[in-house]
Amino acid sequence: MKPLNLLPIPAFDDNYLWVLHDGSRALAVDPGDAAPVRAALLKHGLTLEAIFVTHHHADHTGGVESLQKQFGATVYAPTNDRMPFSGKTPFQRLTHGETVKALGCDWRIIDVPGHTRGHIAYFGEPENLSPLLFCGDTLFSGGCGRLFEGTAAQMHQSLTQLAALPGDTQVCCAHEYTLSNLRFARQADPGNEALLRYSVDCEKKRRDNLPTLPSRIDIERQINPFLRVDQSSVIAAVQAYAPHTSSDPVSVLAALREWKNIS
Repeated sequence: MKPLNLLPIPAFDDNYLWVLHDGSRALAVDPGDAAPVRAALLKHGLTLEAIFVTHHHADHTGGVESLQKQFGATVYAPTNDRMPFSGKTPFQRLTHGETVKALGCDWRIIDVPGHTRGHIAYFGEPENLSPLLFCGDTLFSGGCGRLFEGTAAQMHQSLTQLAALPGDTQVCCAHEYTLSNLRFARQADPGNEALLRYSVDCEKKRRDNLPTLPSRIDIERQINPFLRVDQSSVIAAVQAYAPHTSSDPVSVLAALREWKNIS
């Protein structure tokens, strides 16, 4: 199998549209805008073979129909999210535990509701790369997605599943929210030295106009307060903010997310 290459493609104000390719064939993840994806395909001489969609929001789906029409790519999308595609855009519906094959790699589907009702993630282990997780707006570096359609209990379960993936898994989320998330994380998990070191590293990357992504699961376990809701430091900070919060992880996550919403 040809070696695979991963490209984060900036779009809109802070999105990343991910393209994975082997030098000739490519898959695109959450192409909210067709133009930058099309430009990357042209630059690298690639044919689009597959499109992965994690959830229905327009900044993740807006370019799907145009790209599918141009390249005839197979579109994969969640079963339980309402997709905005017209009837002229065929797509394969996916749910938890199913596997699809693209670019010679098997991709396992993980249901991760919370941000939307039917959000899914794609996990694969290419031969020449560390494992890859395309998680849309569920897990961010240092944070998690807003609870637009799901519950805190669903988000906690979703994040628990993702945190259990191999530590070297590359976290390919869809937004460059890292610095904002880390500013909040330092309030929610004060004294976390790993978080402080990671913040310095990410701030330097942004000064150099480099993406902070992909992150890694083992890093997120150390620095992401939404994956650390059972830790005493996070519980204490949350209870200082919302004194009536219990130490139950779901309650902590719910209060943490509300706190982040207004920070």
